[in-house]
Amino acid sequence: MSDPKFISFSRAGRTGYGLLAGDGVIDLSARHGARWPSLREVIADGALLELASEAAGLQPDFPASEITFEIPIPAPEKIICVGVNFPDRNEEYKDGQAAPSNPSLFIRFPRSFTGHDRPLVRPPESPQLDYEGEIVIVIGKGGRRIAEANALDHIAALSLCNEGTIRDWVRHAKFNVTQGKNFDRTGSIGPWLIPFTDESQIADIKLETRVNGEVRQSDRTGRMIFSFRKIISYISTFTTLVPGDVIVTGTPTGAGARFDPPIWLKPGDVVEVEADGIGILRNTIADEV
Repeated sequence: MSDPKFISFSRAGRTGYGLLAGDGVIDLSARHGARWPSLREVIADGALLELASEAAGLQPDFPASEITFEIPIPAPEKIICVGVNFPDRNEEYKDGQAAPSNPSLFIRFPRSFTGHDRPLVRPPESPQLDYEGEIVIVIGKGGRRIAEANALDHIAALSLCNEGTIRDWVRHAKFNVTQGKNFDRTGSIGPWLIPFTDESQIADIKLETRVNGEVRQSDRTGRMIFSFRKIISYISTFTTLVPGDVIVTGTPTGAGARFDPPIWLKPGDVVEVEADGIGILRNTIADEV
């Protein structure tokens, strides 16, 4: 199967995983769930391409219209996010400092994300819900102190993230952003996982975020301050990476907070994050009920 798109989904009261095939879904979890309960275990066994090959001769089990998209890795051990990873983004801080020598990092929890085609949730505590379009790498082969030269060998798959942020809550304390990054369902990951096979898939691809069709963020990965190799190597210095770990690699300039006055997301808005060769992650906005 060319360009396989692995998804995690819920349907008729159960969760599963499979492959998109046109307008349908091949339910791989129905066939392999006992061995691999989720895509995390598939990745740990290095079996993405094996399953894609097997599915090449299968017909869809049900239409994609019957599913709800879930985040691709349902329970990653770690979701690590990189801040300030594009040159223009660094200049936004107007502190006169050159680009840092090491990446800024923070942690998000799985519950802070939702899936493709589902609403990002604006909490009652703040109207300052903002967008950040980013590329996601999913670790396939774990390791500690991974050399930059070998770092890409540890990637299993690619996805997209809208790293939604509650802006005033990232400034509630002096040194951290954890609070504003972890409100339930303020961000999204998806729509799917694309198996990683070659550096050309990420070396210099366009990353764009649109709100209601208007381009707000647009840049290329070739301009990132910290390369994918550097990010993996640096993170693995202080923590052991394991299969299924999710790394969110940084957003270009153009978030709503940078407008004068700021433009926050509101119910009815549609946000799309798109990257060459990966796809389009789409979400609406809704107030928390």
